[in-house]
Amino acid sequence: MIPAHWSSLGVLVAAAGLDYWLADPQAWLHPVQVIGWGIQGLSQLFLRWFRRPSPRRLAGIVLAVTIIGGTGGLAWIALWGLDQFSPALALLLQIIGLASCFAGRSLALAAEDVLSALALGNLELARQRLSYFVGRDTEHLTETEILRATLESIAENTVDGATAPLFYAILGAGLPGVGPLPLTLAYKAASTLDSMVGYRREPYTDLGWCSARLEDYLTWFPCRLTVLTLALWSGRPRQVLALCCRDAPQDPSPNSGWSECVYAAILNIQLGGVNTYQGIPKEKPLLGDPVNLPSAEKVRQALYLSRTCLLLWLSFATLARLLLAY
Repeated sequence: MIPAHWSSLGVLVAAAGLDYWLADPQAWLHPVQVIGWGIQGLSQLFLRWFRRPSPRRLAGIVLAVTIIGGTGGLAWIALWGLDQFSPALALLLQIIGLASCFAGRSLALAAEDVLSALALGNLELARQRLSYFVGRDTEHLTETEILRATLESIAENTVDGATAPLFYAILGAGLPGVGPLPLTLAYKAASTLDSMVGYRREPYTDLGWCSARLEDYLTWFPCRLTVLTLALWSGRPRQVLALCCRDAPQDPSPNSGWSECVYAAILNIQLGGVNTYQGIPKEKPLLGDPVNLPSAEKVRQALYLSRTCLLLWLSFATLARLLLAY
């Protein structure tokens, strides 16, 4: 009989390996799709029911608690019920479900697709491929702007799509009776809520405020831990952290400025500047010093940093379990 804590750790390692091997097969139903259906249905219902700001703000709390708590709770119940019938199937479901929460491989493949188009000299194709995973307008971007957008996406999505889910998976694996999947899916629910309703524009200004705040709070610690890990790995922690402390607070987001700035500091490039969203220019603060220009090599170095951070965390979780067991 494998101890529960070791099986949870095995699930983590197996899920990370599965994500690296398969990424997210497009033909499979993704848990985020199901979460998105729930958010869409409930948010539209609340928007019809509540027209005034105060009731909508209260409805926003209900929406966030229902989706996040419901996702984690249903995952736990489903795993518990399946475990009574077939522990092996419950273990397999955890591995597959957890792998779908890690977007590390998918992000790397998306970035490599852009780089391959640039290598062919096809800017139009590179812009099209970039538009699949960034929110800004890509139609008129230059090669340098395409590379900057790719680097910024890697930096931000490493936290949102990889290290933060892994953090909650490790946390869940260490909690008796919980396991890695429920907490990770709850975090993905918070992230999906933020991306769907966490806007400061109508009709989501009041309904989405709670979702946006919660996602910021839930990502805050994993983001800082990612920054610290990468700064230490760089071999120049003082310099990297000093630059992050100088530039990251200028970003209005409590997390994305830090995640982008640590990559800029390590790679000796400058991120940020003017981006266009639905035809409207928006200026973001400049992060890092422009020692080097964004390049394909810098994109690959950024992907290496992301993979390294994930491997370091998995190694640390394994070592911590060994030390606690003996």
